[in-house]
Amino acid sequence: MRFYYGNKSINRVLDEMEFWKRQEAEHTVVIRKIVTDLEHPFQEKLEDLENEFSKIEERTVEYIQVLNRSGYSPTIYQEIMNLVNFALLQSEHFVVFLNKIINESQAVKNNRPAIIVINHIQRESEYFIGIARTILENYCYW
Repeated sequence: MRFYYGNKSINRVLDEMEFWKRQEAEHTVVIRKIVTDLEHPFQEKLEDLENEFSKIEERTVEYIQVLNRSGYSPTIYQEIMNLVNFALLQSEHFVVFLNKIINESQAVKNNRPAIIVINHIQRESEYFIGIARTILENYCYW
């Protein structure tokens, strides 16, 4: 992410977060569809994650609307940074869970295309993690 957005960088962060949380929610569906015999505990966890990612996406959209209506305040800024931090941790846990699926699911071990797709999904979440870390390191002030 580039930082030439000036005081609009927080808007860019929210746009990125909205996009990546939607992606992660969709990725949980993709995994469930391509691994039709995925073990039940993994299926349930993916369904839970889909809901969690969607909630963060919705919360992100709410903050975008707040900024458009009311502008910035130190309180809103801190709330957004807290949400970015939470989204970062959520994505890190997702990456760990994807590793667990690859290593422990017999259905995935027997499905080479699924392994390729899950590895790709993992890299995409890691990309968002990098964005979130950069934001937290460079914009945690007011």
